[in-house]
Amino acid sequence: MTYRVVAVCAGNICRSPIAEAVLRRAFDEAGLDVTVSSAGTGGWHAGDPADPRAMRVLNAHGYELDHRARQFDPRWFDDVDLVLALDAENLADLRRLAQRHGLEHAHVRALRSFDPALAGLPEMSAELDVPDPYYGDDDGFESVLNTIEAATPGVVDYARIDGF
Repeated sequence: MTYRVVAVCAGNICRSPIAEAVLRRAFDEAGLDVTVSSAGTGGWHAGDPADPRAMRVLNAHGYELDHRARQFDPRWFDDVDLVLALDAENLADLRRLAQRHGLEHAHVRALRSFDPALAGLPEMSAELDVPDPYYGDDDGFESVLNTIEAATPGVVDYARIDGF
């Protein structure tokens, strides 16, 4: 059975598309049957492509991504095995959304909680945030990529244990 992961940030044009591309390649390289997608908690960018700066950073590192932004739909909680929030605000929003729909939120986690260098931090800690690079330059997107790559092996290990 296919394991399903969705990465979620605010608008689904910067951080979560980067996470989608990085995670997809990591799961493919691990030989795991995992579907990776991304979404935003807000819908203001729905239908837009990923930010050009995100695409430049992904392409420069050999990642491929065909992306259109979309808003997270609470009905997905029933079909997704792991929801990865890119910051504490999105984590709180997703957990509230799950509660409003009478669902447990155990499968909603902060992406960086899987980074071994940050082990032991509370999940709602701002230290686990992947900083939003939207108002910055390409360096911020490069930093986002590095931050996500650091947490990715932990996500792969978790999915291996949780789903296989």
